Amino acid sequence: MSLFEIKAEIPPEAVDAIDEVLLELGVEGWSLLQDVIVKRAWIVGIFENEATGDARWSELLPLIAGIAEPADPERRALADQDWRDSYKAHFKASQFGRLHWVPVWEREKFQPGAGEVVIWLDPGLAFGTGNHETTRLCCERLVALAAKAGALVDDWRVIDAGCGSGILALSAAKLGFRRIAGFDNDPEAVRVSEENAELNGLAGAVEFFTGDLVTGLAGGRQAEVVLANIQADVLMRFVNELTVSVAPGGALVLSGILAIELEKVRAVFAAAVPAWTIESRIMGEWSDLALTRTV
Repeated sequence: MSLFEIKAEIPPEAVDAIDEVLLELGVEGWSLLQDVIVKRAWIVGIFENEATGDARWSELLPLIAGIAEPADPERRALADQDWRDSYKAHFKASQFGRLHWVPVWEREKFQPGAGEVVIWLDPGLAFGTGNHETTRLCCERLVALAAKAGALVDDWRVIDAGCGSGILALSAAKLGFRRIAGFDNDPEAVRVSEENAELNGLAGAVEFFTGDLVTGLAGGRQAEVVLANIQADVLMRFVNELTVSVAPGGALVLSGILAIELEKVRAVFAAAVPAWTIESRIMGEWSDLALTRTV
């Protein structure tokens, strides 16, 4: 399979701001690479063909125009091995307690310890690396909640709102949760999630479906663990739908929140559910909120 790469150098000091814009606007298909030794940075996209790449580049430019002016991009066709190897160079295993996220090319040599579980990831073009701070913040909370559930983990329900590639919902399945639903308003994300479930021997373990924060949480759907890694403005807009979806004694984990937006988001949710406990953490430029509903 041949793919097409577009790569343009950007000012290294613009990396964080561009990253924030891409995440806030839900722009996919681009990666940011940075060499801190030589102080250079690039934005890179890999696409199915040249026409798609050129169209996506034209869409990208106005989004970052106020942040940086990238250099003229380098364009090249990639053989199958080329793009796979380029991803391998920037994709490493991660550990969250007893849960590991490991690239599939390490499958033969990676040996989990006793009681540890693994999600095998093939980033390719769809299953993100999970390296973004917002995903990591959510996963750390999920692992802690699985430990808290203990023997009740089979009975606790999990909702992954805005499931993306399914990495969090599938991690929940590996951690022992058995009643899991994940939804996204992008049908392609749902398809990818189902493919990633098959990759991990978890076909059917998660109910993946297409929906937004209204339809996905409709009908009184509730869970003991609700995960929402979505940008801050959307979280605040749907504060009622999200909080109503949490079962008594359950937890709502919110991420996708810039650190500078944290107090604003906290205030909105604290006003909506004043009796709930609220915790927060900051990781780099990003933050999370973990709300616990009183019984």
